[in-house]
This record gives sequence, C-alpha cells and structure tokens, in this order.
Amino acid sequence: MAMTELALEKTFMLIEPGPVILVTTTDKHKNNIMTITWHMVMDFTPRIALTTGAWNHSFHTLMNTKECVIAIPTVDLAEKVVGIGTCSGKEVNKFEKFELTPLPAKSVKAPLIAECLACIECKVIDYVEPLGMVILKAERAWIDRDRKERRTFHANGDGTFVVDGETLNFRNLMEEKLPDGV
Repeated sequence: MAMTELALEKTFMLIEPGPVILVTTTDKHKNNIMTITWHMVMDFTPRIALTTGAWNHSFHTLMNTKECVIAIPTVDLAEKVVGIGTCSGKEVNKFEKFELTPLPAKSVKAPLIAECLACIECKVIDYVEPLGMVILKAERAWIDRDRKERRTFHANGDGTFVVDGETLNFRNLMEEKLPDGV
C-alpha cells in the first residue's frame, strides 16, 4: 500500500478528541446548551479547554458569567446532541425543543442535564483569544451510576460519529509504572 497526501484541512479528523459534549450556560433570562467536539483535559485538577468563539451564541454568555456545565451525553442521545449543534439558542429554547431536563448545580448557575451520564460544573479561568480556547476549572462533578447506557460517541468531523465499544483493561501493566496516589 502507498500513502497518499491528505488535505491539511482534513487532518483534524485523524485526531479528533474525546467524546461529544454538551455545554450549558445560563443568563438572567434562560438556559442554553451548545454542542462541542473540540475540547481536551489539560491536567488532573482538572482543567479543561474548549474551543469556541464569538460566532457561537453560548460563547457570549459563557464569557459574561464565567461559568458553565459540561454534560457528557451517551449514544442514545446522539440525535438530540447533533440537533442541539445545528440550531441557535438565540431563537430556540433547546431544553424544551430537545426535551431535556435542567437540574440545579451547586457551584454554578448553569444547569446540569438530567439525561446525561455525567456533568461537570466549571468556572472560566482564562481565554486564549487567538486560539478561541476557553480554559475551565472543574468545581464539582456528578455521575448517574444507575444509567444503563454508558457508551459515549465521538465526532469524526465529517458528519459521522464513532461509538465507544469494548473496553480494554491494561491497569495491571500501568500500576507498576504509575507514581503513588495516581
């Protein structure tokens, strides 16, 4: 087999990050949700980076309130999550339209999403404007341990998605290498 050159603007699809997430915000008038596929965990505290910008309605609320909730949906919510990403909270109440339940958070005003596997309450600690990167610090985390569907899904960047599958457990190989307390 021979390698063929790939257009640079398509290379992000080779290393697309973690699962598709939902980010909730709230202002004085209403809650909103945005779909994000470009994010990364930066450290164990955890600090989390999201890539977004002024083109996104939720971005303005996020930057004004300096807080949000990251909600981790599972594959059974995939169609709703894609739908959330294709409309603007400026015109649509996304909680109502997609029949999602806002739950009160403890450390932020933005709501948790009851239907998601987990939620992370976050505060904005920095914004790297040239990169459109919002840096968040997690304040609290919640998980629905009784939820039967636990598979998340990942964007390929071309309108297709990959669903988590079999879990490979190599903890025994890593335990000897990890420092104490990790």
